[in-house]
Amino acid sequence: MSELYCPLPPDPARLAIELHALREKIMDEADAIQSTWARDDMRPAFRPSAQNLAAYLALRHADLSPLQPDLAALGLSTLGRSEPHARASLDAVAATLARLSGQDATYPDPAAFTEGPARLAARRDTLFGTGASGAPRSRILLTLPTEAASDPDMIPDMLRAGADAMRINCAHDGPEIWAAMIARIRATQDEIGRYVPVLMDLAGPKLRTGPVAGPNKQRVFVGDRLDIRRDAPSAKSKHVATTLSHPDLIDRLAPGMSVFIDDGKIGAEVVEITRKGAKLRVTRAGPEGVKVKPEKGFNLPAVEIDIPALTEEDRVALDFVVGHADMIGYSFVQTPADIRLLIEEVDKRLSEGGHRPALVLKIETGLAVRNLPKLIVQSGALTETAVMIARGDLAVEIGLERMSEIQEEVLWLCEAAHTPVVWATQVLEGMMKQGLATRAETTDAAMAQRADCVMLNKGPYVVDTIRFLSRILGRMDRHMTKKSARLGPLRSWKGDLSL
Repeated sequence: MSELYCPLPPDPARLAIELHALREKIMDEADAIQSTWARDDMRPAFRPSAQNLAAYLALRHADLSPLQPDLAALGLSTLGRSEPHARASLDAVAATLARLSGQDATYPDPAAFTEGPARLAARRDTLFGTGASGAPRSRILLTLPTEAASDPDMIPDMLRAGADAMRINCAHDGPEIWAAMIARIRATQDEIGRYVPVLMDLAGPKLRTGPVAGPNKQRVFVGDRLDIRRDAPSAKSKHVATTLSHPDLIDRLAPGMSVFIDDGKIGAEVVEITRKGAKLRVTRAGPEGVKVKPEKGFNLPAVEIDIPALTEEDRVALDFVVGHADMIGYSFVQTPADIRLLIEEVDKRLSEGGHRPALVLKIETGLAVRNLPKLIVQSGALTETAVMIARGDLAVEIGLERMSEIQEEVLWLCEAAHTPVVWATQVLEGMMKQGLATRAETTDAAMAQRADCVMLNKGPYVVDTIRFLSRILGRMDRHMTKKSARLGPLRSWKGDLSL
């Protein structure tokens, strides 16, 4: 009988040497990153988060994958859940390898593993509410329709169903309606006995279509020509034509470039740039075509748009927002300079002794993704901060395939910065609008549990949707906390397991 093959475990001494060298490199890079963020005006409460983010970025710049199987074979952490305590995680593994090698080593303070998650939970509660007793870990943020200002039952029903925070879209309505909504929120929070934060979302400079003209009721099909005009399109136009809210961007287009309209419902390729505008060929429109409508988003994934993040309309809205909102949603934020600009405008409007509202950074472009660490640090240095994964525009800008990857990376990066994340766009949209969720939407809602807040839009089935989402989040809380599986007992297969 042949002898059984018993592979030897990895050598802890070898791993200790490799990890020590890697750790030194990572810590040097982390210190270099952190030095570029040094600011005298950084809030003391945010400094530990900036330090951890720098350590995590340096950690993830290294390739840890060759070490991970050997670490797992020794029963050690593979550093896959190090986001909120990057340096401590690395130090703990290094200390264990040293001791397995017969060397003395000191473990990090156990508090280093609890402080980061505690900061994140506290910021979640500050920004999005403490939640009702027994509520899921992830908060629910609800977008208010205009009727919420006049219907006395709508906001109370939403909050009793499980909503935790309210969003007002400043692209719609105006100060009178906004004030009525907030008054109802404040009155209801007194009745239910819990704080209900208000997010007011600035409209921002989103690139949009203008007036539309042309044949076939302005409906386009794949292969059709679509014109982007510098001036207003004629009603006699032979092809469907529209304009842009920022017509100077026509000159940034080039033949072969892809553009998308209405959250990607229409895709087109630039064919020619002329004195009158741009000629496009429709490449995506669905089998029944799509109607080109005014005031719809127009995305240019290949172009870094450098228009100001704050519009004059936003500045007018800020006159009301500052002093009424707990959080400001910052649309189209792309650079640290954008954040400094908004803070300057906020400070001009603060009353004496007033506190800056929190900022919710809406990540909508590829440039915002690339700048995300700098955006978080710049904003977190100045005020409480959260990040919204604005999956509608972002998916069009970077592509659906990359979107699946990027939303994971944003979650990891924000956890490392102890910064709450809002999972947004079309969550349970089918149920909200039609009363019935699809299987794909239900899975998406379950995945959203890893975020700190989930945003719902408006619709006629709002109360049922809030309750459904709350139950899904609660079920997922039994199994997951961020990336960490909670190994409670599984009961679905309890009983007679004999064959």
